[in-house]
Amino acid sequence: QVQLVESGGGLVQAGGSLRLSCAASGRTFSNYAMGWFRQAPGKEREFVAATVWSGGGAYYADSVKGRFTISRDTAKNTLYLQMNSLKPEDTAVYYCAADSRGASMVVAGTANYWGQGTQVTVSS
Repeated sequence: QVQLVESGGGLVQAGGSLRLSCAASGRTFSNYAMGWFRQAPGKEREFVAATVWSGGGAYYADSVKGRFTISRDTAKNTLYLQMNSLKPEDTAVYYCAADSRGASMVVAGTANYWGQGTQVTVSS
């Protein structure tokens, strides 16, 4: 059974940085796509970034391009999201997602596996 555990959230001032981690276990992830979503209070969950575990590129929402970077450490089975130049509108619960059917499933928000989320709060 796939387990995804996020960490690294917290409170940061606007313009600051945070790095989120997603520890993955329960499978060999070489053929998986993984990504990050976020959900702000009263809003729909939205796609943030995705990548293919084998190293096939990265995909970003327009709202985070140039500020966020997705990466993975295959030896540690961990997915990261480096978030720079944070804005108050980045405040949300951030979720890790994974799917063996490809990046399109992750980007579409229909991934099979989800973590429990980590809160990111950006103060102005």
